Amino acid sequence: MGKLHFPPAADLTAADKLVLGHLQKDYEQFEAKPKVSSNDSAEESDDSATKRTEFVSPSPEDTQDSEQQTIAYLKSLNNPKSDAFQITVFSTWDLPDIKNPILRKWIIDPYVRWAKGVVRTETDVIMITHLLTYLCTSVPSALYLFYNFHWWHGVIHSAVQLYYMGPYTLLMHQHIHMRGVLNKKYSFIDTVFPYIFDPLMGHTWNSYFFHHVKHHHIEGNGPNDLSSTVRYQRDSVIDFLQYVGRFYLLVWFDLPRYFLRNNKTSLALKAGGCEIANYIFLYTMYTLVNSRATIFVYLIPLALMRIALMTGNWGQHAFVDEVEPDSDFRSSITLIDAPSNRYCYNDGYHTSHHLNPLRHWREHPVAFLAQKQQYADEHALVFYNIDYFMLTVTLLSKNYEHLARCLVPMGAQREMSMEQRVEMLKRKTRRFSEEEIAEKWGKQYAKLK
Repeated sequence: MGKLHFPPAADLTAADKLVLGHLQKDYEQFEAKPKVSSNDSAEESDDSATKRTEFVSPSPEDTQDSEQQTIAYLKSLNNPKSDAFQITVFSTWDLPDIKNPILRKWIIDPYVRWAKGVVRTETDVIMITHLLTYLCTSVPSALYLFYNFHWWHGVIHSAVQLYYMGPYTLLMHQHIHMRGVLNKKYSFIDTVFPYIFDPLMGHTWNSYFFHHVKHHHIEGNGPNDLSSTVRYQRDSVIDFLQYVGRFYLLVWFDLPRYFLRNNKTSLALKAGGCEIANYIFLYTMYTLVNSRATIFVYLIPLALMRIALMTGNWGQHAFVDEVEPDSDFRSSITLIDAPSNRYCYNDGYHTSHHLNPLRHWREHPVAFLAQKQQYADEHALVFYNIDYFMLTVTLLSKNYEHLARCLVPMGAQREMSMEQRVEMLKRKTRRFSEEEIAEKWGKQYAKLK
């Protein structure tokens, strides 16, 4: 892997392999530059440094040309009018890798032709694949538990739902930002299916939309954000438990109150009403229908999802720049890894998402590559070989050395030693005092005495 510490994951997406490859080439090119002391350069001829170089690195022009070719290629993968256009059908397998002619002719290709007319964006056949999977597994399993409950079935059902939660949540992430994922002629289904699937996956009705779109992206992890990390020491287990606990117990109250404080009465009523309506539904199912089935079908997923949402958000916004904490480049991170990007719709490109919340999930890798120099200039953080959950766990165990090894250094970061990278990461997890919040964001956001 050259100068990067770990080998790339075998199941990286094709786009991630290209992106990581270019970052690696940049790093190798930087390391290959001859480092000659001022005394040596004065005593030797102009070409002495070149003679010491063990190999000739690509010129900046060659590297830039290669990047432009990759950007053009990635754009063509997303362009239905291009011969290179590629549809995403499954998480685990890329469509070109499915070679069996019988399987392609009689099952895969007919399915793709039908499904791409159902989704809003042709690339997104994978969303139909996931929705059909949930419809054919989660729904009948839940119904049978209410009809004929068995403990072993309940445990298996909850375990399968836990496996589904990540992909479904990021499918809904696209849904809430784009106001749907299906073709407009299927708008009724597009509107209704979240009310069926959301509770099965641990979400309360519309809470993800109101909290994430109408709140989190407005505040951008600033001090007025209910899910902000800036008032917490991000490598502290105690602070993490306080952070999760506040959301866990009080989001139903805090979110409507936030909207009321900001004179958004309609949003406050909708957010509070949907949350309370969902709790009434759960209470009714528990007391009047089947309490044991309700625990495994609805309550366990709800309990797990609330933890997962805050664990993920903690990882996404754990590193906040001490100089410009309100910069999207410096208050969020990018992950180039298999789970976040292959199985969860490129969720690792979180900085790209904050820069443009309406950007389609397939566009993130090419957008990152096109803005790579700006990411470097803005001191953005890019990691690989780690997902959000493990990043949070590693951070809470204060294993900064491992995080530093997972860092893909860009720009000035390439000049840092491993110890300097560790110190940089530690600085960016430090809690902001109220005085610092007043200085960086404004006195109106600080809780000064």
